[in-house]
Amino acid sequence: MELGVHLPLMEFGDEGLSLRRLRAVVDAARESGFAALSANDHFVFSTPWLDGPTALAAVIERSGDMTLATTISLASLRGPVPLAKTLAALDLLSGGRLVAGVGPGSSKRDYDALGISFEDRWKRFDEAVMILRALLRDEPVPVRPNHFALPDAPLAPAPPGAAGIPLWIGSWGSPAGLRRVARLGDGWLASAYNTTPEQFASAREALAVELARQGKSAAQFPNALVTMWTWITDDRTDADRVLSDVLCPLLRRDSAKLGAQVCVGSPDHCAELLSRYAEAGCRRVYLWPVGDETRQLELAAEVAPRIQ
Repeated sequence: MELGVHLPLMEFGDEGLSLRRLRAVVDAARESGFAALSANDHFVFSTPWLDGPTALAAVIERSGDMTLATTISLASLRGPVPLAKTLAALDLLSGGRLVAGVGPGSSKRDYDALGISFEDRWKRFDEAVMILRALLRDEPVPVRPNHFALPDAPLAPAPPGAAGIPLWIGSWGSPAGLRRVARLGDGWLASAYNTTPEQFASAREALAVELARQGKSAAQFPNALVTMWTWITDDRTDADRVLSDVLCPLLRRDSAKLGAQVCVGSPDHCAELLSRYAEAGCRRVYLWPVGDETRQLELAAEVAPRIQ
């Protein structure tokens, strides 16, 4: 199982948001052997939030040969034409290293900020993904758009790869979500604080059935787990503080349940949790350090060899 890292798009203390901080995380991830960098997407949030695609663009030159990923981009809100332009630019400038994770998003606040009905998110999303794929491959759009306009000429420049950019679909693992992943996606993104290793394994089995119905090979269909909040410490009081004072208010989750789902705690706890995900068939986990990113990535690199 590989490890990736989320770029620091929000504040957890007094670090501030800066290019210097982004670069420090990328340098630490590269030097520690991480496989990928990712950026999430919000328009409004409960704390200051850097724009994800802009942050990815800012670190392309520093990122070496690491995969760059959006985890996820709000396709229903950004719209297929603007998003296709952004993704194509990121892929071109990175030499074809982009994986585009897309989803409708789960925050009604993002929809309200753009004057779009939250209830329409799934219809908009399905249409957006089909248009997005066609634009990135310079193929005919397979649907008659109801929510989005189409350009009157191919988008250029195009992504460098003949197959376009891999589009991974975000899903928390519901039956409808997994059907959508199989139908529309080139990969599956699950969310660490919305699942468990056992639920992930069960969802992966259900996804294999749906993939077979679509004529796709489950063995060749990649997956990853995102938003694995991370604070590695041997101090139980410190771990409890991060859970109760930082993550639980941010995510509106119960402390006891969340503590079992994320890498907040001792190296033993983190190695055991990640090993369970590896056994469940997870191929990559994106860690999101809760501040002090450079030190946390150093500690994560020490945990990595213990993942079984």
